Amino acid sequence: MTRGDGASPSSPADKPSVDAARSARIARGAVAHYEDAGYYDLAYKRRRKDVRFYVELASSGRGPVLELGAGTGRVALEIARQDTPVVAVEPVPAMLQRAKQKAARLPKATQARLTLQKGDMRSVRLKQTFPLVIAPFNVFMHLYTRRDLERALATVRVHLAPGGRFVFDVSMPDLRAMLRDPGRMYRAPPVVHPDTGREYEYFEAFDYDALREVLLMSLVFQSVDDLADLRVLPLSQRQFFPEELALLLHYNGFAIEQRWGDFDRSPLSADSESQILVCSLLRSRAASPRASTLAPRAAAPRAKAARRGTARG
Repeated sequence: MTRGDGASPSSPADKPSVDAARSARIARGAVAHYEDAGYYDLAYKRRRKDVRFYVELASSGRGPVLELGAGTGRVALEIARQDTPVVAVEPVPAMLQRAKQKAARLPKATQARLTLQKGDMRSVRLKQTFPLVIAPFNVFMHLYTRRDLERALATVRVHLAPGGRFVFDVSMPDLRAMLRDPGRMYRAPPVVHPDTGREYEYFEAFDYDALREVLLMSLVFQSVDDLADLRVLPLSQRQFFPEELALLLHYNGFAIEQRWGDFDRSPLSADSESQILVCSLLRSRAASPRASTLAPRAAAPRAKAARRGTARG
């Protein structure tokens, strides 16, 4: 039996291969955008409101800070500059190396307050607790499954000192981006690569996976001088709707103390571009000995979307 347009319907046997290809694309989109750390710093050099927000939080605290998903050190280096010790964990080697290069240019006293180390927020375990744990710039949007999120929140629980706070931000789901035609590329301003000086035309494409709630973006760079120089970088981001996020936090042992829609601490609204959450452990979890010993199983742009903060770290 065929469809009216003459095309044969997909066989059930085809579905696993399609799912595997989509999963592989999502996994690649978790790291590809972060492998060119020089361009990353260029793309987000004007993003400063979140840095000031997290530095203010750290400076008003009473001890060291743990940052999950530190990227090139945008936030961690500034916290260290303000006399607060910070441990910054980052999984992508290129980003971590860039952060270390920038840290090497800091005064020795500032370097002494900064620890940079490789680690996955789903599995890292440090022999220390912190009164403040942070995950800035959409880090949690790279947790694509419930299990990923549970493991990352278990990491936060293990490292959060009694009475401590967990603060993070994710983008508000953008329905316009989610509904865009996945077959169309959207032109954005051209970019000049900071290392090569080569100019590129820049485009973005959007493909929303409604089943997984993941927005798959393609960042397309075409050299204006060499047509053979074409780069396509995937970027995958889990979309968290506000009430869904509140439920996930609650059932993983966290209470939301504050929820803002911008880094100026204005209220969260339907028009907000970000969700900024201040969380603490629920009393039952904070009082439970098991809360501090939970260990997960072993783990594994520059256009409008980029300006909204599509990346992280």
